[in-house]
Amino acid sequence: MTIDTMGTPDPNASAPTRPDNGSALDVPSIKADFPILSNRIDPPLVFLDSAASSQKPTAVLDAMRHYYEYDHANVHRAAYDLAEAATNALESARAKVAGFIGATDPAEIIFTKNATESINLVARSWGAANLGEGDAVLLTQLEHHADIVPWQQLAAEKGFEIRWIPLTADAQLDLSDLDRMLDGVKLVGLTAMSNVVGTLTPVRHITEAAHTAGAVVCLDACQSVPHTPTDVSELDVDFMVFSGHKMCGPTGIGVLWGRRHLLEDMPPFLGGGGMILDVRLDGFVPADLPAKFEAGTPPIAEAVGLGAAVDYLEAIGMEVVREHEIRLTAYAMRSLTERLGDDLTIHGPAEPDLRGGVLSFAYRDIHPHDLSQVLNSYGVCVRPGHHCAKPLMRCLGVGATARASWYIYNDTDDIDALAAAIEASGDFFSP
Repeated sequence: MTIDTMGTPDPNASAPTRPDNGSALDVPSIKADFPILSNRIDPPLVFLDSAASSQKPTAVLDAMRHYYEYDHANVHRAAYDLAEAATNALESARAKVAGFIGATDPAEIIFTKNATESINLVARSWGAANLGEGDAVLLTQLEHHADIVPWQQLAAEKGFEIRWIPLTADAQLDLSDLDRMLDGVKLVGLTAMSNVVGTLTPVRHITEAAHTAGAVVCLDACQSVPHTPTDVSELDVDFMVFSGHKMCGPTGIGVLWGRRHLLEDMPPFLGGGGMILDVRLDGFVPADLPAKFEAGTPPIAEAVGLGAAVDYLEAIGMEVVREHEIRLTAYAMRSLTERLGDDLTIHGPAEPDLRGGVLSFAYRDIHPHDLSQVLNSYGVCVRPGHHCAKPLMRCLGVGATARASWYIYNDTDDIDALAAAIEASGDFFSP
């Protein structure tokens, strides 16, 4: 195996050859909580695409089903008991999400339909009100398209500059010229963890420099919140976005957290019912937070499911989740190295504790889409493509990668199944 311009992984990394799952997670018991992983199919399902969307435990499915069966009504709009129960369910979920990320004020939690909408909200509300000619936004070359395109769209309208933090050879941020890059910048858009190469970025360091330069920071935490302990007060960012479906919750719900004073100063993103205090023929007065940014009927059942996902992850412990993924990443990098040798290239940091549970790789000269199709025939689910990060692909010098990503329900057996399937793909494509 080759590590893209980085050398060989440290053979003395912290994880043993086969991690003792009992010291971190009881993975077989956790797998049993996920119905889709218990399906008796042949070949057995080896799900290694959690960076795209995680699977859902029974606790989340049951919570949503219970809501629809016993508590459903529209929220904040009626005085009868059922509507009050639905409202309480929504606001209870909001409070759980706030606690999960260390936010002290649940009103700072805005429910959206996904993290992409959350970033667009920041761009179209805060950005449209605060950015113009002569200003600059600083992004990184690790960013997902969701943290690139909204700023490019707004820049085309407002005339501000977009700058880019470059990468080092091992796909970490090159901050050697950070102070100069921040000169004149009003907002920094930053991922906490790359969805492609798993790089964990120095959020607090960048945030401190950004604040010194007078900029606000919007953090894309889609990949980090499901996998690492998160405290917005420690990170000291100004906005943070993440999605429910990557953290054992349902699709159709995302989160924007923002500092109250910023949210209060921002104009509403969408107009309609629920987000107003008063409407007259000559104008309107927006409602208080969080309703100001939640026009229309919110994703009530999805919020309930997200709250149940928070309960599920907190019962495990996010420190334990992170420990498990470091150990599993170390095992994956080492075992794939030993088994596949120089035919395999892994992109990103060589040290497991500097990355999340994501491995983007190339095997021989097999196209990632062809490779993933062969892996699928062995029940192994990985994601081929550019992963909504084409600028990063160009930095890596590739058009696409195959990406394997793991979570709480994966173990070393899944990594072994991945390695065996990659080996088989080599045989399949051999002349």
